[in-house]
Amino acid sequence: MARDSGIKANIFKKIGIVTSVADGIVSILGITDAAYGETIDILIDGQRKVACLVLNIESKKISAIILDEDIEIRPGQIVIRSGDLMTVPVGEALLGRIVDPLGKAIDDKGSIQARSARMVESVAPAIIDRCPVSNPLETGLKVVDSMIPIGHGQRELIIGDSKTGKTSLAIDAIINQSTSDTINIYVAIGQKRSSVARIAKVLESNDCLKSTIIVAATASDSAALQYVAPYSGVSMAEYFMNLGLRVLIIYDDLTKHAVSYRQISLLLRRPPGREGYPGDVFFSHSRLLERAANLLRTGSVTALPIVETIQSDLSAYIPTNVISITDGQVFLDRELFSRGVRPSVSAGLSVSRVGSNAQNDVLKSMAGSLKLELAQYREVEGFIKLGFVLDDATKQLIERGVRLTCLLIQNRFNPVSMDKQILFLFAALNSYVD
Repeated sequence: MARDSGIKANIFKKIGIVTSVADGIVSILGITDAAYGETIDILIDGQRKVACLVLNIESKKISAIILDEDIEIRPGQIVIRSGDLMTVPVGEALLGRIVDPLGKAIDDKGSIQARSARMVESVAPAIIDRCPVSNPLETGLKVVDSMIPIGHGQRELIIGDSKTGKTSLAIDAIINQSTSDTINIYVAIGQKRSSVARIAKVLESNDCLKSTIIVAATASDSAALQYVAPYSGVSMAEYFMNLGLRVLIIYDDLTKHAVSYRQISLLLRRPPGREGYPGDVFFSHSRLLERAANLLRTGSVTALPIVETIQSDLSAYIPTNVISITDGQVFLDRELFSRGVRPSVSAGLSVSRVGSNAQNDVLKSMAGSLKLELAQYREVEGFIKLGFVLDDATKQLIERGVRLTCLLIQNRFNPVSMDKQILFLFAALNSYVD
């Protein structure tokens, strides 16, 4: 009798039954020793399996998010434990492709034959394995490379209101890597399918799609896939980093990622906190961005997360969270954008805390003067609107500031090489364009 009860207990640990399903969340009775982040399979008609990801473990049941269609899932169906944490295909086969967060191709170019897989959730590199940022990541944007430089292994936030050019700035950075050995990964979270297709077309026309992986969890996908997308993207990046390569990864954007995580958490009956977000939303972003690193003997992962603000409010919950995790931010100003200054980078609110250590030496010597002159121009710019009579020195300062601002304007998807940037700034700062 005792032997029979022991067998039943072991079976109960590996097999469960669906008790309820709603809004992409499935509750399961049984599987008592499941792990957080483990994948489990629901059997449909005894054959086809639907993958789920365990996110809640309670005393008598577990709750999981469904990573596929939930139309055919019904209470009473059998659930089998896989025993494996969630993994995603990685490798060279994904380059030039558009995939979903599960690594499946969605670009009509055939299936992907990946040689290996990595866990979606993995521990960030230890401090002892990291080294200081020392190699510049050139974006091809004059205003960024001169005043807000980015280095390989850095985490630089791109922040601003809707429709201020955040995605364009990130795509410019990817396009500028076409002549380097950097691998690019673009993670689209909650974007329209048409937007993802347009970005893929832009990258292909600039001959850099072949070195880029696009991970797309679009607005029509479930909140579960949008939540998993950035972790899948950084797992693909870590594969190349461990091979000794440099990787640039874009998360577009973490605001929508936080919204999807809030939706999942509320459906899982977790207590809401500030602005309805769960208490661990900071941890969800910090463990993601900590995986960007510049390693001692191998490669690097450079992260450019994007966060959207409302009316330039940097004190909102998600912006302050991500600002405190990253190594600086590039702030895009709506007022500058409306005046035709593109990219609309605010030099006053933007900062790079470590990138200047990796900046080009010639550009670095001129960046201080450029920041000073632009700051002086912004200080007296308001006098023009008030109609004050200005002395000759102030007029010259304003005219010089206007020319410097115009010099930093450039078109989308048209990065400028480093030697041309140096020539432009040298001419401007030495009064050759006055």
